[in-house]
Amino acid sequence: MKAKSDALRKRTRKNGPEAEGGTTTRLPHAERKAQILEIASDFFADYGLTAQTRRLAEECGISQRLLYRFFPTKEDLVAEVYRKEIVGAFKAVWFVELQDRSRSMEDRLSHFYEDYTEQTLTRKWLRLFMYASLSESSMAPDYISSIITQLLEVIMSETAAECGVELPDDRDVIREMGWTLHGAISHYAIRRHLYHASQAVPLKRVVKIQVRLFLNGFADMVQSAAEETG
Repeated sequence: MKAKSDALRKRTRKNGPEAEGGTTTRLPHAERKAQILEIASDFFADYGLTAQTRRLAEECGISQRLLYRFFPTKEDLVAEVYRKEIVGAFKAVWFVELQDRSRSMEDRLSHFYEDYTEQTLTRKWLRLFMYASLSESSMAPDYISSIITQLLEVIMSETAAECGVELPDDRDVIREMGWTLHGAISHYAIRRHLYHASQAVPLKRVVKIQVRLFLNGFADMVQSAAEETG
């Protein structure tokens, strides 16, 4: 586990009701639960969603029985990690900023993807999302359907408005066109954090390249999609 997780485990053992030796200070329920949740997030990111809760309890410095007092089932714990680490990392204000037509689309997209990559597409987020994608859970599909689908539609509609281009009626096609940019940025983050590649070129420059490519080819991409459906 990483240094932050190690520090949390030490603090949890020190303050926990099951700490070794002498008098202990019991933390308020909410604070204890938050500590467990933060350690669990790092734990599942490192070992996957199939990792045993018994080992997680050891990482937290508590018994498995006490762990289940805070999270009655493993599914409850994983769901809480999903809400905090996956969904919680996306800022609602990004939707507002992407629709601010006082700024150019290039400026809006560049600012968003720099922010999104640095604050959401982190090593922990990506690993949790990958493990969620490989599991039988609906977490990854739910995130895409509830957040990314809306994001792609906003990006496409705002870009079309600036470019004076009419989008096709097929929303699935619109989203696929949006994925050309979003997928490129997401895969850059995967290469950077999971493959330990693509480290030489700064994030800002990568985003600029991908945004320019998307905008310069936007009209042709929409026309091509219209021809295919026509």
